[in-house]
Amino acid sequence: MGRATATRRARYLPQVAACAGAVSLRLALLLYGLYQDKVSRVRFTDVDYDVFTDAAKLVVTGRSPYEQTTYRYTPLLAWLLTPNVFVSPFFGKVLFAVIDVLVGYLQLQVLRRAGNSKRTSALLSSLWLLNPLAAVVACRGNAEPLVVLFVMCSLSALQRSRPLAGGLWFGLAVHAKMYPITYALPVALYLSQRHKMQDGVDSLQDGVDSLRGDTGEMDSGRVCRKGRRGFIRLLQRGFAKVLQIVRSLHVWTFFLAAASVFIGLACLFYQMYGWEFLDQAYLYHITRRDTRHNFSPYFYLLYLGAGSHWERTVGLAALVPQAILLLIASFAFYNDLPFCFFLHTYIFVSFNKVCTSQYFLWYMCLLPLVLPSLRLPWKKGLLLLMLWFSGQPFPGVCRLRGSCQHTSWNSKDMTPSWRSA
Repeated sequence: MGRATATRRARYLPQVAACAGAVSLRLALLLYGLYQDKVSRVRFTDVDYDVFTDAAKLVVTGRSPYEQTTYRYTPLLAWLLTPNVFVSPFFGKVLFAVIDVLVGYLQLQVLRRAGNSKRTSALLSSLWLLNPLAAVVACRGNAEPLVVLFVMCSLSALQRSRPLAGGLWFGLAVHAKMYPITYALPVALYLSQRHKMQDGVDSLQDGVDSLRGDTGEMDSGRVCRKGRRGFIRLLQRGFAKVLQIVRSLHVWTFFLAAASVFIGLACLFYQMYGWEFLDQAYLYHITRRDTRHNFSPYFYLLYLGAGSHWERTVGLAALVPQAILLLIASFAFYNDLPFCFFLHTYIFVSFNKVCTSQYFLWYMCLLPLVLPSLRLPWKKGLLLLMLWFSGQPFPGVCRLRGSCQHTSWNSKDMTPSWRSA
């Protein structure tokens, strides 16, 4: 009996150790942040956290959070942080740190349900739980862990075949940030597959195979004779796929739940704060241009074209490769939903017009879930990780150089930053 108990405890030891290490790391950072804010001119606290607190003060007094001119988030965040006013201005940081640990715990659960051992799940989730970037972002008072939590909850519910709960969390995620809306197509394909939907990739492949000869090579004569019929067959299968999605009860359940949450919150806050809510929380992020702190591959081009007649054209053209890659990834990988979510987020962040360090958390939270399915030599993986980290400081160094010299930004200052991005 005692040996069985000891064995059971040993199985859970890696998970407990990972969570305990995560809590200790964030507690140390929270305490250090208090110290640095007190003794240093360079504050540990994120400037956005002060914006959140100011917005919370406004909603407590019955005013609009958008009277704080730099607040461009959902009012739900300001209401969540009202204890910053009543309890302690430290409350929000603790909340984000706790949410950050909960994200790691959800990763553990998803990995376990995917068939990984307790030890492997604990090691993989430690990439988030003990990740200094994720911990620092949360403890500085940045709200990114909130949307990450909503995404992970939705993914966990879908993994357990609970489309209603998944849709509710998905609606919250899209309300908090717009990027999860890109998951809609792979989720629809994934859920309709539960109702014996034919694999989209196989259907497309069958259509291509109909144009090949017996040797497997493309037969030009066959293409001429059967190309028309093959194309029609592809259209028919695509139409059948759409019908299967529309007829899927799981799809309807998921998206009706998501739409109810999203539209309900949007109507509530529109009633409270009017057009300003829609403009600042949603429309601003669609038209946003940011060439001051940006890892986007487009930002230097947008910087050079700022104020010109083709600035808007470049901004719209940047959406094309993003949309094409997202569409391809949806049909190619919807069977593996965690990997598809990761790929979608990585594409969205990498090809977005605006990209800051906090955006990396959007796909980093999904990385532990996809590592078991990757076939990548550890040396190559380590090299790629080092290259990724080595590019992080350069934009900040270039900005610091410009600010220390008290000069306006020019193309010479921006070139090294663009190369690193």
